[in-house]
Amino acid sequence: MLAAYANAIDANDPVSGLVVADRPEPEPREGWTTVTVKAATLNHHDLWTLRGVGIRADQLPMILGGDAAGIDEEGNDVVVHGVVTSPGWVGDDTLDPKRSLLSEVYDGTLAEKILVPRRNLVAKPASLSFEEAACLPTAWLTAYRMLFTKLRLAPGATVLVQGAGGGVATAAISLGKAAGLRVWVVGRSAAKREAALVLGADQVFESGARLPERVDAVIDNVGEATWAHSLKSLKPGGAIVTCGATSGPNPPADLNRLFFLQLRVLGSTMGTRGELEQLLSLLDTTGLRPQIDSVLSLADAALGLKKLDSGDVQGKIVIIP
Repeated sequence: MLAAYANAIDANDPVSGLVVADRPEPEPREGWTTVTVKAATLNHHDLWTLRGVGIRADQLPMILGGDAAGIDEEGNDVVVHGVVTSPGWVGDDTLDPKRSLLSEVYDGTLAEKILVPRRNLVAKPASLSFEEAACLPTAWLTAYRMLFTKLRLAPGATVLVQGAGGGVATAAISLGKAAGLRVWVVGRSAAKREAALVLGADQVFESGARLPERVDAVIDNVGEATWAHSLKSLKPGGAIVTCGATSGPNPPADLNRLFFLQLRVLGSTMGTRGELEQLLSLLDTTGLRPQIDSVLSLADAALGLKKLDSGDVQGKIVIIP
């Protein structure tokens, strides 16, 4: 079967380690099932893998990808939850200390067929296309958990989203607006800021801009480049939730501001299978849909990863095997 996989690690030129070629079809495994992939998407996690973050060279080759929608062995349309828990784990999937994501220990979703635990399959609503559904299990699920499980924001609250074009940012804008939040967005380029307004942002700002007023919460997956601005943007008692650090993992702590204003710093990673079901139901009933930047064939996965690495995206890059 055709698959896109990491065959080498290169921290400076990650896409150079990508190969798109035939790989053996997945072998049966107790408690697991095969899914014929109809659509998958790219994530920064794929680039981190190609850079050697979270994976060792002796684990290669490793098929990339954490998102997928397709058809299971019984002919059902399904969405794949990408968090693989350890045997016997009970509770929040994301808190299992031995959890992994697809493409970390087990092969990922950028292939014609994949093998996943049966419990990781969620029914795809008929109203969602395979391309739309494939956008949800990583970026949209992450944004959903940040907004509604971690921050628990009520309608009318103001949330600042750092970044205007990535998968998590565009999901947070759309979900926040659908939930009745006042959504402000910081974007590096005029084009991205304009696109955020089209998605539903109430106001947009240049990087580091002084805001008209402080906000209730900030969603930040950028890290070092935006952290100081995020903290300064919060009102007393406000909260910042982070799910990543694409610009670097060591931001200034600014402890005086943290304790004096009683700010809260929350970490968030992916989401649970139950939260994915809730997210799918939300999109099914409201008609809300993910923003798709582009749709590429599996053979063009390298082009998509280069585009993602450049930051020149607005929404999700979908891959069709």
